[in-house]
Amino acid sequence: MRASAFVYPWDVNGDPAAAGLVAGLGVAQVTLAAAYHSTRALTPRHPRHRVVTAEHAAVLYPPDDRRWAGRTLRPHPAGDWAPGDAYGEAASALADAGLEVHTWVVLAHNSRLGAEHPDTSVVNAYGDRYPWAPCIAQPATRTYLVDLAAEAAVRPGARGTELESLGWYGLQHLHAHDKTGGVALGEAGQYLMSLCFCPVCREGYGARGLDADELAAAVRAALEPLWRGAPDDGGWAGVEKPLGEANAAATRAWRDEQARTLQEAAVRAVRAAAPDGFRVLLHADPVTYHCGANAGVDPAHVLTVADGVVVPCTGGPALLAPFAEQGRRDAVLAANLTVVSGMGGSPDTLAADAARGRDLGATELRLYHAGLASDTDLTAVREALAAF
Repeated sequence: MRASAFVYPWDVNGDPAAAGLVAGLGVAQVTLAAAYHSTRALTPRHPRHRVVTAEHAAVLYPPDDRRWAGRTLRPHPAGDWAPGDAYGEAASALADAGLEVHTWVVLAHNSRLGAEHPDTSVVNAYGDRYPWAPCIAQPATRTYLVDLAAEAAVRPGARGTELESLGWYGLQHLHAHDKTGGVALGEAGQYLMSLCFCPVCREGYGARGLDADELAAAVRAALEPLWRGAPDDGGWAGVEKPLGEANAAATRAWRDEQARTLQEAAVRAVRAAAPDGFRVLLHADPVTYHCGANAGVDPAHVLTVADGVVVPCTGGPALLAPFAEQGRRDAVLAANLTVVSGMGGSPDTLAADAARGRDLGATELRLYHAGLASDTDLTAVREALAAF
């Protein structure tokens, strides 16, 4: 099984040993961030720094002014955490170490976009905006995301891309000093709190026979028991029960259509900009109503659009099965495993976890994250890959 390690440019640039260290893990490929959200990241081996603070969502290369001139929605270059063509510098060093470089592009997860253009954000049933979550139903936002996907994915020398957050983002978000865990929301609560009521989505619900005001009131009523401590019924039944099957299905139909057509448009744009043989993968969850970095997709559909998917498997490989069941022998099914023990990963069980993923249809591995892992974690990764 081919393995790839996730890396940030700041893990590599300024550290002459970094590219060789990654190559020495036994991976054939790196997935290198080209467009990324705000973050605070540890760099445990870098000779110049130990903590990098990426203050806002940014592209990690110089954006093309010809593409973005005069446009209200446009990407921002990074600050001093990734100056100039940080992506290109890191990609060259990694390629020189014998690694195949693929881009890592984060799309509908952008707090700066929401801060500068609040009207682009998801609005919940209470009227609260989620500045980290662009509403993917809005035409201008969709155009921005598609163009960003094409530009950030197809960087010089890249052999493929992995598109993250290409779908709905909702309530769930690791925000600075996050304090949203006081009420445990399951799948139903997360969905209800992630339904968007911006003007475009309100119109979309109306086109499916729903009154947006009545729907918002029903969502608030459905959530009220959860705020009082009632257990979340969980799953789609927990949405259907309070909203009614027809109303729940109508909201999902609207959201599924917006996500599906955005994914189609973004992949088309990347392919149009890319050389022959360029591989396009989506970070994906096989349940369409799920939100987040691993966008909810229809497995049967997405594997006719992209070359494959990257699937979260740190908690177990079960999410691979719906993709493997499609029988697409040419599709890439990459099991994404966290190998940073301090972030809930288990590098010591990597070989066994990879084998379980293979048994459920995984064709490749993704290792999150070579730059964040301790030396001890990386030693375990190196030994596991050699054994596997």
